Amino acid sequence: MDHRAEVSAFLKSRRAKITPQQAGLPVYGHRRVPGLRRGEVAMLAGVSVEYYTRLERGDLSGVSESVLDALAQALRLDDTERDHLYALARAASATPARVRRRPKKATVRPSVLRIIEGLHDQPAYVRNNRMDILAANPPARALLSEVFEMEPANTCRFVFLNPRATRTYPEWERVARDGVGVLRVEVAKNPYDRELSNLIGELSTRSDAFRRMWGAHDVHVFTEGTKRFHHRAVGEMELVHESLDLPGEQGLSITVYSAEPGTPAADALTLLASWAASQNQDAAAAQADPEH
Repeated sequence: MDHRAEVSAFLKSRRAKITPQQAGLPVYGHRRVPGLRRGEVAMLAGVSVEYYTRLERGDLSGVSESVLDALAQALRLDDTERDHLYALARAASATPARVRRRPKKATVRPSVLRIIEGLHDQPAYVRNNRMDILAANPPARALLSEVFEMEPANTCRFVFLNPRATRTYPEWERVARDGVGVLRVEVAKNPYDRELSNLIGELSTRSDAFRRMWGAHDVHVFTEGTKRFHHRAVGEMELVHESLDLPGEQGLSITVYSAEPGTPAADALTLLASWAASQNQDAAAAQADPEH
């Protein structure tokens, strides 16, 4: 990835989202664009126009935390966007040997596998920074059965390259934008991750929707929230999800879905477990007697 172009596009996209009125600035005469001008951002951040122009051209090397904080405040960045700006600055100041080092192949610790396998009624899986699912318990494999038909099982590839994704995710647009935002965050953290760059290149080449969303330069981090699913066997359900980074495992996180007891979603998860059990029994019977 071109790091300077990444920085430049991010700052321009944030500047374009803020109107002078939102920034508390007076408006005089006709403006060609609704967003702030470079000079206005520079004034709000307390830096010279020349210095801000350098930043917006993609050069964040050596920028102090106080300037980054002022810039984040001027551009009204939220917490995720602010962290993204700091990650871009760290990457700009890192030595080539450090940032180009080949990342260690991620593996899931046995203790983590035991944790997700112990969640018998809650879908749980471990993913890496490219949205590959590295390990999943039976409820998760049942919930995301169509995702697991792909190899490797990757939620972003499924969302953008599989036409069934719009049925699986009734709120497809939101799910897709969140996934793109997660990849954008990871690019800032790991600008020389070849497999991550390959994934983004593949999706950009094969999906018009991905190219459009990628060009928005929005960022996202999975923490907690709700997500709607439509499963071919049990219908629609709205589940609560929690995502946590795994300490000591760079780039790995665990996601768990659940439902409030007594709700239709909880009933749907029970049906899903029964469906998964019957599928497993059928698969075992077919393996034992391949002629039938």
